[in-house]
Amino acid sequence: MNNLQTEALAPLAINGGEPTILTPFKRYNSLGREEQVAVQEVMESGVLSQFLGCWHDDFYGGKKVRQFEQQCAEFFKVKHAITVNSWTSGLIAAVGALDIEPGDEIIVSPWTMCASATAILHWNAIPVFADIDSRTFNLDPASVRANITEKTKAIMAIDIFGLSADMTALRAIANEFGLKLISDTAQAPGAMYGDQFAGTLADIGGYSLNYHKHIHTGEGGVIVTNDDALAERLRLIRNHAEAVIPGMGERPLNNMLGYNFRLGELECAIGIEQLKKLPRLVQSRQHLAERLIAGLSGLKGLGLPYTPDGCTHVYYIFPMVLDIAQLGCSRADIAQALKAEGVDVGPQYQNLHLLPMYQQKIAYGKQGFPWSAEFSRQTVTYAKGICPVAEGLNDASYMGFGMCVYDLSNDDIDLIVAAFRKVWAHLVSE
Repeated sequence: MNNLQTEALAPLAINGGEPTILTPFKRYNSLGREEQVAVQEVMESGVLSQFLGCWHDDFYGGKKVRQFEQQCAEFFKVKHAITVNSWTSGLIAAVGALDIEPGDEIIVSPWTMCASATAILHWNAIPVFADIDSRTFNLDPASVRANITEKTKAIMAIDIFGLSADMTALRAIANEFGLKLISDTAQAPGAMYGDQFAGTLADIGGYSLNYHKHIHTGEGGVIVTNDDALAERLRLIRNHAEAVIPGMGERPLNNMLGYNFRLGELECAIGIEQLKKLPRLVQSRQHLAERLIAGLSGLKGLGLPYTPDGCTHVYYIFPMVLDIAQLGCSRADIAQALKAEGVDVGPQYQNLHLLPMYQQKIAYGKQGFPWSAEFSRQTVTYAKGICPVAEGLNDASYMGFGMCVYDLSNDDIDLIVAAFRKVWAHLVSE
């Protein structure tokens, strides 16, 4: 009798049997005593923020902001690291720092968090969605190339789930067509692309410090770049650019609508301690993912995470693809059974181009602006079918497990494996 047959003897929890996992997994928490001490030091100083929205030495923030930025620059091996109060703010600043004009187009993935695309709309530019690679879930360079028009000015690559996009291919396309390259590495801090960190191979990249990422400051983000001029523009957009520029002397004024995107001293004090932990936390997640891959290998119709040669994956999410034809049951059947066993898998991610805002092409006001404006290309489409790989994954075959949600042990991984094998034994056809 094989393992699947043995496990089949126990009824599924969804059918009244005992769940494989009886105690919910512990919530992931990377904060410890070090962060408490760092926060206390800032509290005792009385300086929770030291930014001034004018041309002054404090335009660049206080002691902890500068220390955290310097340490991020050193860690990720870049010239400039700029903290912001969220990665959404970071993306808005990144797009604005480029020479983007209203109606310009930026190619982006539909398989991402919504802010990647709305950061483009923020500057009255137009998101154009290219399809993704079925194994990496990142932008497919061939689809990027097919979507380039005379209006294209940049590519925004999303390092989804913890794996870098194909930056060699995307950089080659960007160079060929004279485009800028942005890397949204919110979910992949610490991932490697060759001997460089994901997020550092673009003109502008960066990371999220949101509470459910590998390291966090509650909310926040870090922008990285090796371009001095872009770094200056990023800092200006972060901190009331229009009021600061007069004191700096003559500067380009395009897109210098400034904001308060500033991260405070408390958050940066926490970030300093969190950054020290990143290598260890990434290695731990990779070990657990490797154990999960080994345990799930061989299950019929289950595609496991793919990591290209020369890259590392940091597994913000553990992505899987179901071969429905082989399984003989639906994704919903699998997901419901696993949830009853104690493994909460997400059967869907999202396709941004199918959200109501893009389907109706309405962002500012009620007249379809900026798509309807005379400066925009009127043939941009978001019809279903433009991204068949992303749509197929979303509609039927993708299933992900949130590795960053839990503080998992080897024993927890073994329980997850047991739950999968139990479900497969009952539901998957021979």
